Amino acid sequence: MKRILKSVLAGLDREAWIRFFLALIGLAMAFGAALLSTITRQEGNLWATAILASAALLLAAWVGATTVPYLARRVSVLHVRDALDFDVTREGLLYVGMVVVIGVAALNTGNNLLFIILSSMLAAIFVSGIASTALLRSIEMDVGLPEFVFANTEAYARLILRNTRRILPVFSVSVVPVKEKKAVREWKWKKTRFRFPLKAAPGKQWIELPDFAMQRVNVSPESEPILRDSVYFPFLPPRQKMTADVKLSFIRRGRLTQNTFGLGTRFPFSFLTKTRRIRLTKELIVYPSIEPTDEFFEILPIITGEYESFVAGRGYDLYRIREYTSEDPARHLDWKATAKTGSLKIREFTREDERKLRFVFDNPAPGGVTDDAYERAVTLVASLAWHFAREGAQLTFLAPGLPLTSDLHEFLRYLAVVQSRVGDSVLDQVRPSDDYNLVFTPRARGTIPTVLWSCSYIVFLN
Repeated sequence: MKRILKSVLAGLDREAWIRFFLALIGLAMAFGAALLSTITRQEGNLWATAILASAALLLAAWVGATTVPYLARRVSVLHVRDALDFDVTREGLLYVGMVVVIGVAALNTGNNLLFIILSSMLAAIFVSGIASTALLRSIEMDVGLPEFVFANTEAYARLILRNTRRILPVFSVSVVPVKEKKAVREWKWKKTRFRFPLKAAPGKQWIELPDFAMQRVNVSPESEPILRDSVYFPFLPPRQKMTADVKLSFIRRGRLTQNTFGLGTRFPFSFLTKTRRIRLTKELIVYPSIEPTDEFFEILPIITGEYESFVAGRGYDLYRIREYTSEDPARHLDWKATAKTGSLKIREFTREDERKLRFVFDNPAPGGVTDDAYERAVTLVASLAWHFAREGAQLTFLAPGLPLTSDLHEFLRYLAVVQSRVGDSVLDQVRPSDDYNLVFTPRARGTIPTVLWSCSYIVFLN
């Protein structure tokens, strides 16, 4: 009992409770002063009546000015922020129908037993609401996301739930997708100009002054959610946490941000599905897909042939023979060493510094290419960059708004969020070097700088 009392007291907000009791005392004193003012008015003592009535008003105003805003702010922060949604279940509708039938029968017959049954059923609804709310409020949630995900490729996120209760466990909780809000229209103040007369031509009004007007604007819902599937946790021990992995898969590239996650339960009687909205901001970068397409297979032999001819005679010295791993290409298998040892062996070659490849993505302006062609180009660039990175080539990347970099993931993050925009072409920034250039551009053939033709393979986006 002592342990339970300590756990209850530890969870209390002492300052809030002190203010609450002070407010009760102040309101009680105001009520007493109001009663006394009524008595003194009936006795004809005007001065006492005025003093007591003024004291009652001042006490009520003091409570309203000091305690009510403080408690309202705490309610706003702690409860409104994590709002609760209610959905009536099929069982709940059936139960409410039974309550109505028994209530009508009790009123018509006056049978005390029916009134007892009705009160018990109503009490079950009340207890269910309190239990489910307390259960959801006692859970802390976190979401662990991977640093990046490729489009059309499966990845996993980790959900972490922690029961903050010291003694009582938590039953039957699910992490659920939050219902998407439809686009709504809200009233907002906007700056405008007051003109008189209204029908006069512009510049000929008698009066023109700055003004504000109330206008309705469209408020868009949140972007595409990161978590779409429900994950069920049947039991959470007290002061413990549990984890679960959930599959992620996205069709399109981009940056996804989710600010709200749902925590739902039907405990204890399944009358309602109660969902708590948890404010938790998470961001995920979806890289372009790197699944080889038909266009990838068509263009890769040409690029590889020109690239190898550009670096002919370099990088073919045998460095060592080692054990084969699943990431090694099969064409480098050494069958003689494999036959001698009885296990797969791979030949590893030296890599010269001259084996350099530069990706140049010349981002087109809006309307320069169709949306489908633009997405295919982004996918092709990402696929080729990933392929040559796995082949061990030394890569650098150049694009509008992206400084020259050798970080593959920085370039893929750029491709994940890039959109067609108006800007200067990066082709004029390419200088002669030992790098072989792989250029993706919407420009016409006649506008390509001549310095690129001898050391580049150019892919025209249009």
